[in-house]
Amino acid sequence: MDPRIELVMTLGAVAVGLVVGSFLNVVIHRVPRRLSIVRPGSACPACGEPIRWYDNVPVLSWIVLRARCRRCGAPIPVRYPAVELGGAIVALLALHRWGWTVSGAEAALFGWVSLALALIDLEHKLLPDVMTLPSIAGGLAFSLAGGIAGPVDSALGAVVGAAIPATLIVVYRRLKGVEGMGWGDVKYLAAIGAVAGVMGCLRILVLAAVAGALTGIALIAAGRGSRETELPFGTFLAAAALFWLYAPPSWLAWIPW
Repeated sequence: MDPRIELVMTLGAVAVGLVVGSFLNVVIHRVPRRLSIVRPGSACPACGEPIRWYDNVPVLSWIVLRARCRRCGAPIPVRYPAVELGGAIVALLALHRWGWTVSGAEAALFGWVSLALALIDLEHKLLPDVMTLPSIAGGLAFSLAGGIAGPVDSALGAVVGAAIPATLIVVYRRLKGVEGMGWGDVKYLAAIGAVAGVMGCLRILVLAAVAGALTGIALIAAGRGSRETELPFGTFLAAAALFWLYAPPSWLAWIPW
């Protein structure tokens, strides 16, 4: 490919990713609160002042405004430019790993959704149905169009992805009398299976379980948690899904299947 064309495509992916990241900030803030992501337009959470277009340029506006609202001076959390940059990184990694293909489009879209779900679950302990259920349908639809997993693998992945955590929830409830996971994890893992297929889903589940266990051990060792501390497993699932989507296959070779 002509280097100039490749540069234009790369810059285009970054630009699209930044814009999507800006939209993801709206999703992360509003969806858990059951607010419309369309209306009203973006406004300062502190004073309610509508944000002008020139104050809503991804990353750049945050820097120019010195991380404060132009009207009231309320601080703008660093999460906002971080998510915008995250959207751009997802686009770049999808392009690098999968190219300008159907699989690349699926990897970017699911990566963006996973980024938003990771932060929503981290803050609210919630994986909204309005995001997980369409992701299942999207994974199945992409599989019919030449996506990451084939149609059969995608369908089986969705079933396996839902069955494993659902079984764990039922068994844990019978043994302990409480739910060890949320049903949002069931739906999100089904979406992961629909995108990644059976083996991809299992690998992502292993990665998330290991990361969650290590985090729990670290919190206990630091005196900041106990065996009863509730961790946002959806956040670990999202991180593992992003890793699986974009990491070189050799990085997953330690998993024995």
